[in-house]
Parts: sequence; structure tokens; C-alpha cells
Amino acid sequence: MPPKSDIHHILEKYWGYKEFRPLQEDIIKSVLDGRDTLGLMPTGGGKSITFQVPTLAMEGLAIVVTPIVSLMKDQVDNLISRHIKAVYLHAGLTASEHRKAIEKCRNGKCKFLYVSPERLENENFLAQIKTLDVCLIVVDEAHCISQWGYDFRPSFLNIALLRKVFPSTPVLALTATATPLVVDDIQEKLQFRCCNILRKSFIRENISYVVRHTTEKLGELVHIMKSVPGSAIIYVRSRKRTKLIADELKRNGISADYYHAGINIEEKEDKQNKWKNDEIRVIVATNAFGMGIDKPDVRLVVHIDLPNSLEEYFQEAGRAGRDGKRSWAVMLVKDTDKGVLRRHLSEQFPEKDFIRKTYERVGNFLEVAVGEGYDRMYDFNFNLFCRTFNVPVLPTHSALRILSQAGYIQFVEEIETQSRVMILANKDELYNLPTTTPRADEVLQAILRTYTGLFADYVFINEDVLAFRYNLEPQTIYDALLELTRMHILHYIPRKRTPYIIYSTSREEPQQLLIPKAVYEVLRQRMEQRIDAVLTYCFDDSICRENYLVQYFGEHVNKPCGHCDTCIERRKRSDHTPQDVQEGILYMTQVKPRTLKELVSTLSFPKDEVIATVSFLVDEGFLRHLSDDTYKNPIPLK
Repeated sequence: MPPKSDIHHILEKYWGYKEFRPLQEDIIKSVLDGRDTLGLMPTGGGKSITFQVPTLAMEGLAIVVTPIVSLMKDQVDNLISRHIKAVYLHAGLTASEHRKAIEKCRNGKCKFLYVSPERLENENFLAQIKTLDVCLIVVDEAHCISQWGYDFRPSFLNIALLRKVFPSTPVLALTATATPLVVDDIQEKLQFRCCNILRKSFIRENISYVVRHTTEKLGELVHIMKSVPGSAIIYVRSRKRTKLIADELKRNGISADYYHAGINIEEKEDKQNKWKNDEIRVIVATNAFGMGIDKPDVRLVVHIDLPNSLEEYFQEAGRAGRDGKRSWAVMLVKDTDKGVLRRHLSEQFPEKDFIRKTYERVGNFLEVAVGEGYDRMYDFNFNLFCRTFNVPVLPTHSALRILSQAGYIQFVEEIETQSRVMILANKDELYNLPTTTPRADEVLQAILRTYTGLFADYVFINEDVLAFRYNLEPQTIYDALLELTRMHILHYIPRKRTPYIIYSTSREEPQQLLIPKAVYEVLRQRMEQRIDAVLTYCFDDSICRENYLVQYFGEHVNKPCGHCDTCIERRKRSDHTPQDVQEGILYMTQVKPRTLKELVSTLSFPKDEVIATVSFLVDEGFLRHLSDDTYKNPIPLK
């Protein structure tokens, strides 16, 4: 194992930090000792450093399995910006790009190989990596390997194949959210040689968890945003509503923008950067926002819609207050939310006949014959599929997920890849080209002036930037690049966004499909339990919110947190007498007439006590209820 000074030197050299955060060094030392390790670290705890530092301290490279392509790309870009060699592989790359990445790893020109779990099903890929010098296998978002987890992905089960290829290489599994049952399942599925769990407390003392009951969520949101300063994230479930809510905040003088998975890459990066640089205060987003985005000074995270699980909520709420300063995680709820959340259960687990019918429709849509399709990948336009067969979006999406879990297909959510170019010709061939497309030579020269490294590898380009900078039409650029590709001057891969389906078995007749109990009845029951836990968190005002969360994840606590909404309310009740409430109301109404809402929001006493005391004072003649619905103390101020 490298001496302690080595890992500290690496940390300071590449990241500029002199000390590790809590638990990071313990995990790093465990990895360097060659032990299989499960690291449980809440969101913002610095998971990436726990595998990046030890890999740099060892000979060989790390294979990092992660399910989110955008996060994979962000991490690789981040490493490259620190002069650390890294590559990634996913289904959106060409065969040539895939081959070049493997060659870099084989030639020792790479320290990190990021792969999607689907790549591990490819026998050729497994054969290729056998020749690599692998010092560490990393499983990010490790809860995805467990059927008991909230985000189970069957492709993660393939990670066990890596253990067969590299039997003596240690495994580091990382997750921010895992219940005790999931913790045990992760270690079993990854074939840990011995139990080794390193965990950081799930308690975030600087975050105040608040549940706010309201009949008008937008109005309450505006009130909260005007009461709590600083950067904020607002989470909603609907892409359409992200823009509507952002527009409503802007109408109320609050700087805001929206974000969801349907936005193109350039627009996403622009919105992220403006928010990270405080040019925009609030980002209203679906759960597509947040992974890999490290902004330490988020003061407020608000959920307008109830999440399906506390795992999901804890991860998103944990993006607040990474700088250790006081922050708030607020859930806005109303009574109708109970029914809405219960309906998610039927949307997530449609009838089995519907699932079988969806399987049949997919085969017809992709023109895959019965007995055909095994191990083939097909672009799959999900929205067109739903429109073609006039089927509901959410149950259809869930049916595809269940078919994936049952092992019949792999449904991979849409992957967006930026346009990229590599020059194939040598430099002498790039002048006086016999092109027929107008301005093709000008487009080529524009690319050569704008980007570097084009002769060695594929380079991401942005057609809109080229069009603006060189006064070219986007269509002109596109046509020119296609012609230059046909001439073998360069290879152009246009931007593409599409989901895809891989047939894990040859297409079968729908009546032959067996949907196992383990991926339907058992998972449905687990989701029902998770929904019950969310509803308890939101609607039981007798619990300490923080204690309930951390106990859900298996951590035992001895006393209430003291700073969630129920603890503050409990303290209010214990810190005053009925006489204090009466005196507060009488004084305020003596100064001027007040509405009941003003009294409740201004006085630091429980709402129900204020209302009951106002009623008592009116009945006893100490207060007058005026015609404009205000209350007045008739005794004048002295």
C-alpha cells in the first residue's frame, strides 16, 4: 500500500485539497489494502475521490461502471481537465471510437475506463478487457444492482462477470442511498469476499427538513423563495411544468430557469453554467438535474411533487448545503397528493396482459420476426411508438422496464451524443479539394481553426457555434460535412438523441412470456412499502423528520434533531403558556385590526393554538370580529 503521504500528495496535486473529507481516507485505505468495499456516503460526500485517488496511487487502470451516460461524460471531462487520462464507452459510440478507447487502455495511456453496465453483456468487450491491467473495479450507484432498491437495473447484474475476468481485483461499490436490506444484497450480488461496509452518518446537521401543508403550492413556493435567500433547486415530476413554474417565479421577480432531459446538450450546459455561476438563482427541474453537479452553496431544495421513495428524496434533498451552512429541504404537500402517489403504483406496475401486448407491439414496430433479434440493438423512438399504437406513456414506459427486468429486452433511456469529427486525410490532402457542396472547403477550414486534436481522435464540435462564428448556415455545415465524409477526408458523426432496445433473447410469442414474481409481485410490494414510507414522512406531524429519514436507512439515533419543522413546532409548544398566546394576540390587535392569517403567520406559536385562542377571546368579548374579517382589541394603547 502506498504511504499516506502519497495519497495526500495526489489529492493536493490534482484537486488542490490538503485534507480528505470524512470517510474518504478510510475507503481509500481499504481499497489500497485490496479489500472489497461498500462505501455509503450521502449525496455531496465526495464519492468520486474515493476511487480516483487510489487508482492514481496504483499501477493499472480502474473500470468504473455507472448507469448515467451524461454523468459518465461529465466525470471523464472533469478528469481530463485535471490532466488525468480517462475514456468512456457506451452504446452511443461508433465501433471506431470504441476500438480507439480500448487501444488507449491497452497501451497504458489511460487510468480510468468508464463503461455503462450494458457493455458488460458484450462477449467481445469482455474478451478485449481481459488483456488490460485492471487494479480496481468501481460500481457507482451500486443500489441499482439490488431488486430491493428503488432504482433496480437488471444490466447491473452483469457486473458479476467482471469478477470472473478479474478474480483478484478489489471491488469498490458506492451509493448514497441504501436500506439495510439493499446493503446486504449489494455485497451478495457483487460476490464480496468478506463483509466490509464503511458508512458515513446520514445525518446532515446543517439541513432543516420541512413539510409544508398547503392548498396552493405555487403561492407557497413564491412565499418561500422570497423568505429564504440564496441558490435553489425546485423539483417537479413533469417536464412541461418545469417551464410553467419557472415562468411563474420570473413573474414574481425571482430569477429562474427550467431543466429536463428533453433539452439538447448545449442548452443543458448553458443553463447549468448560468445557475452554477449565480447568473440564475433558481433552477426548476425534473430528477434529470443534479447528478454530478457539485454546487456547494445551494440553500434551498423544494419538492413540489411527492417522490416515489425516500431514497430518491434523500438524494435530491441532499444537494442542499454541501458547504456546511444552514440550508432547507422543503416538501410541499396537500391531501390530494396521497391519491396521486397511490396511482403511481398502478402506472409503475400495469396489468400483465398490457405488458405482454407491449412486447408484441415493440416487435411489430421494430419489424423483428418471431425467433429473430437476439443480441441486436435497435433505435427506438419511444414517443412515436406511443403515438403509433395510441398507448399511455407512463404504463408503457413501465411495461418496457418490467420486460427489461424479466430478461426479454434491454430498454435504454435516450442517449444524446454531441456531433463529433475526426480528420482521416493527411494535412497535404486538405487543400484544393474537388468538392461540389458550396462552401465545403470553408467549413473544413473553420473546423481546423476552431478545434485541435482532430487528426488523433474524434473531437466534439458544435455546429451552432461554427455557424455563428463564421457566418455559415447550419444546413451548409451539415451538407459539407456529409460530403467530406463520403470523400474520406474526415468522419462526421451528427448529433443524435434516441433511446434503444436490445433483444436479450430472440423474439417470442407474447403468450410464451413469463413475468417472474420477483420482478412483478415482489417489486410491486416493495414500491407500496416505499410509498407508505413517503406518506408517513409527509403526513405524520408527530415524527422528527430527520430521525425518520436516517432510521429508514438503518441508522439509529437517540434524540430528535431539533431543527426540522416538527421539532421546532414541538419546541414552540413547550416554550410558552396559554397566557403568552393571549397576550400576543391582544397586543397585535390593539396596534391595528389583523386578519387571522396575519396573526398565524406573525406569532411564533402553533397555528391551531392561535386559532383556538382567537375564538376564545371573541367569545369572551376581548376581541371584536369586524365586517372586513379582521379582529380588533377595543382597548386603546396607553
